Amino acid sequence: MDGTLHWWAALMGLALAIVLILRKLNATYALLLGAIVGCLLGGASFADTVNIVVSGSQSVMGTVLRVLAAGVLAGVMMESGAAERISRAIVNTMGDKLAIFALAFATMIICAIGVFIPVAVLIVAPIAIEVGSKLHISKLALLVALSGGGKAGNIISPNPNAIAAASGFHVDLADVMVGSFVPALCGLAMAVLLASIMQHRSTPVSLKDLDAQEKAELAASDLPSLHSALVAPVTAVVLLMLGPIGSMTHVAWLEHLQIDALYILPFAAIVGLLAMRKGSHVLEYTKSGLGRMVDVVMILIGAGTIGGLISASDLPQRIVDLINMMGVPGSLLAPISGILMAAATASTSTGVILAAGSFGDTILSFGTAPAAAAITMQAGATVIDALPQGNYFHVTAKSMNMTIGERMKVVPFEAAVGLTMTVVATLLTIVW
Repeated sequence: MDGTLHWWAALMGLALAIVLILRKLNATYALLLGAIVGCLLGGASFADTVNIVVSGSQSVMGTVLRVLAAGVLAGVMMESGAAERISRAIVNTMGDKLAIFALAFATMIICAIGVFIPVAVLIVAPIAIEVGSKLHISKLALLVALSGGGKAGNIISPNPNAIAAASGFHVDLADVMVGSFVPALCGLAMAVLLASIMQHRSTPVSLKDLDAQEKAELAASDLPSLHSALVAPVTAVVLLMLGPIGSMTHVAWLEHLQIDALYILPFAAIVGLLAMRKGSHVLEYTKSGLGRMVDVVMILIGAGTIGGLISASDLPQRIVDLINMMGVPGSLLAPISGILMAAATASTSTGVILAAGSFGDTILSFGTAPAAAAITMQAGATVIDALPQGNYFHVTAKSMNMTIGERMKVVPFEAAVGLTMTVVATLLTIVW
């Protein structure tokens, strides 16, 4: 192909993909179609279009492998009951006086150990309804606590969004998790504050909001012990932290010990499975985890094709010129792109995947440190990602037996939590 594609063609391809996602077309097909149309409009031949699309999809294969590895840990934690055991222990230990904090913190921890945020909310929701009905806490406050806590846990977890951010900017997953820790704590604090303010200002929750399946699960006792449930996440965290600890302490052998998440996450899952004495379920649990990752992997491939389109165009240079002309600090493109892409796709992980693949090189061209770009982009993707065109909105509404109108009232509070984390992340990694 001679020259580069026109910038406007790349924008039209991206816009088409977003419109098709909003129209409920499968996200992978929407992204692929947008990439193809953008290439053809930009002047690429049919053969060149195929090369651009294939090259873009190949660029995300490293992220795909790490996401599949994370599926092993997620499957073990969810299917074994370990995640539920940990959440129940947190809520029971803290008692009624700290109920809202306990629920938010429990969801944060469950999400932080590698469980998807919608699943984390689903796990804690029955416990929240049980506690909330006793203390007369409103549905709105409970979901603000759960969703806000989940958002905080999501940016410090080995979940697809963190993996995509780390891979997109070629930094260690552990660096993204550690760098997001303070913003996550601030997000947790904001969620607890907002939920506490609203706990008696909306429709109170009732045990009637539990469906028959949830009531049966509440009565179930076939859960692993707390100590065995903690083995997998603790093992994963310790191994992931070895590299950063070596860098901070200048211990030579630790500093050079670079164990990728591709190895660590499945290994930690198997160790935890054996500790819970459920080794015979390894095929069942890993199959479940893989099934939960399929959609993410397909979106990754689709986002890679859009990234290929944008990389083959002069759009990145046009963005640099525009930002310089407006006098806006180029370093802010990382959180801004995360906010916009997540809002368009109503998904944190898809937003990060799309923003990193499309604007990663442009963000780095402004001199933004790769780790800072990954951390702030991921935080930005949590601001307005819970919108009606996405699955998370409806899953969480059902978990609290909310109407669409009731669920919409939660969105501004979720945005406040995400914005808090984004501002703190930007201040810590870019401004200071």
